[in-house]
Amino acid sequence: MNLLLDTHVLLWWLIGDPGLSKTQEQALEHAEARGTVLGLSAISLWEIAKLEQKGRLRLHLAIDDLLGSLESHPRLQVLPLSARIALESTRLGARFHPDPADQIIVATARVHGLRLVTADHRIRKSAIVSIV
Repeated sequence: MNLLLDTHVLLWWLIGDPGLSKTQEQALEHAEARGTVLGLSAISLWEIAKLEQKGRLRLHLAIDDLLGSLESHPRLQVLPLSARIALESTRLGARFHPDPADQIIVATARVHGLRLVTADHRIRKSAIVSIV
């Protein structure tokens, strides 16, 4: 495992959304061809549940089923929130934006030494994590 998917990238990947850059598409295709497991922060499951709860995500299956299938997906490894990740999320610097979910995702990538696949311009601009 060398990649961590940001929440929006996971959703785009699942639905085949063209929001992914060519580089991101190639990285995911390469991982798929090699059978590489992709990392997913546990906070992404929460974000997906909240999006569905707020009506900002329309699903063709129950949210319980989607989250369960993500947890058991053979190509995804859900990485739990640990004490190290919690602490790392508080050490990203005062200039890093205040979204707690993004802080946890970035901290997860840093603690596990993973490249983060994201289109979030604030994360990309921060240069505090290796990104795709």
